[in-house]
Amino acid sequence: MKLHRIGSAAAVLTVAALALTACGSDTPAASAGTDSSASGSASGSAVTGTLTGSGASSQKAGMEAWKAGYEAANPGAMVQYSPDGSGAGRKAFLAGGAQFAGSDAYLKDEEIESSKEICGPEGAFNIPAYVSPIAVAFNLPGVETLNLDAATIAKIFKLEITKWNDPAIAAANEGVELPDTAITVVHRNDESGTTENFVDYLAAAAKDVWSYDVSGDWPSDLASENAKGTSGVVSTTTATEGAITYADFSAVGNLGTVNVKVGDDFTEISAEAAAKGVEAATPVEGRGENDMSLDLKRDTTESGSYPIILVSYHVFCSSYKDQETVDLVKSFGNYVVSEEGQKQAEDSAGNAPLSSTMSEKATKAIESIKVAS
Repeated sequence: MKLHRIGSAAAVLTVAALALTACGSDTPAASAGTDSSASGSASGSAVTGTLTGSGASSQKAGMEAWKAGYEAANPGAMVQYSPDGSGAGRKAFLAGGAQFAGSDAYLKDEEIESSKEICGPEGAFNIPAYVSPIAVAFNLPGVETLNLDAATIAKIFKLEITKWNDPAIAAANEGVELPDTAITVVHRNDESGTTENFVDYLAAAAKDVWSYDVSGDWPSDLASENAKGTSGVVSTTTATEGAITYADFSAVGNLGTVNVKVGDDFTEISAEAAAKGVEAATPVEGRGENDMSLDLKRDTTESGSYPIILVSYHVFCSSYKDQETVDLVKSFGNYVVSEEGQKQAEDSAGNAPLSSTMSEKATKAIESIKVAS
């Protein structure tokens, strides 16, 4: 089985690049002697109660690791997380049905405005939990990798290229024996941040082919196989010879993966390539000082970069109704972005751990959460 994991050295490079781009170099370092909530340590806190979250299925393995580590050190606290998809998680959060959301796409402007109804006048904010490349993954026995450019990927997912031995695929894969097998596109059937990130790439890098709006919902007129969540599309693709899908790289198991054309070269998916792909990220304009949302440059031509990337966020309120909830949110939120929490998730899910600079900025933002006045 070909297991996909993200190397820690490259992962630190990825989020270090994010930190430099989005945070600047003037972020104050965490001071020595801070308490457990400020440092992000799971141990030593006296929090109690149940924290409820919902959202990105791509975070499922990481969340299980965070939950286990956090609850082991905080026997009075419990974290419940439903991996129902980014869209469902944001909706539950904005409806007051969850105290935080996991999302592979940052809140839209209208969602920020809507969040003020439950989060107070400062609304909600987005904190990166992990960075991960999205794989274009396929099931073609005997073929582990294929070279594809953005236009060809877009035509496949638009159902315009329907056979694996199509001339457009063959031209980029000289020497590879491609069968006359029908291509089965497998897409998410739930509102998904992974879908939004993938479609954002198609819209930017293959704009002459992909004419659909960027959305977390797959275009309704592109009828094909579909499944719910990351595990659903991976399972369906694994069971269907000739299938192709898009999914978090750490979850694709033994499926083949696409080398994406960037500039004049084809880039193999990896943490190192994702690091280069995220270097051009810029802060989303018009957000509050604690919001860490990032815009990614999908149409980069820098050789060796991988442009199909997601930054998965945790979405928190700037204020909650009572001190117990504030303490739980801050304690768990800080644990997730801490070195300890990031290492646990990396070991379990293969995600990229946050750099110290990014972790410090995230901790500062989480520490700003307060009781509603």
